Amino acid sequence: MHTQTLQIDNGVNVNALLGARQALAQAPEAARFTWRATSRWVNGTHSQATVEGYHGLGDEQRHKQRFHFDTDHPEVFASEDHGATPVEYVLVGLAGCLSAGIAAVAQHRGIQLRAVNATLEGSMDIQGILGMDSEIRNGFDDVRVTFEIDAEASREEIEALVAQSQKRSAVYDILTNPTNVSVTVK
Repeated sequence: MHTQTLQIDNGVNVNALLGARQALAQAPEAARFTWRATSRWVNGTHSQATVEGYHGLGDEQRHKQRFHFDTDHPEVFASEDHGATPVEYVLVGLAGCLSAGIAAVAQHRGIQLRAVNATLEGSMDIQGILGMDSEIRNGFDDVRVTFEIDAEASREEIEALVAQSQKRSAVYDILTNPTNVSVTVK
């Protein structure tokens, strides 16, 4: 009988991740990261944000390139619509974090992915941010994430991938647990 070993490749170097986890267990102070973004107001509700450097592994680090993000509001808010709204960026961050987690967990579990598509929706009543009703919160009332995943796995295995990704997602944690945010003026 002839068996063929399939090479699983979801683009995630699980050995490097496991090695980093082992190294950080020996030096937990290096696991403290500080992520940064800077923002510059352009005009109206339009701002431009930049992400370039961060602190991690005990030292300053840099991305391979500087990333730029335009934020604005749509024309229905009497704005110019030069970029996604800040709340849409929150949804983008959650989608990216959960999808990356699914790929990493699938790689670690030997599951070949063919497609991972996510649709995210966040509902809010804008009467809060417009100052019309102080009883209405400014943020999302709820966020819904729907995945369509094509993989060489059973539905139960796919659901387990999503559950593990959700359990380890930094952005999911940020959205579902209180986070201390301080705002100062220099």
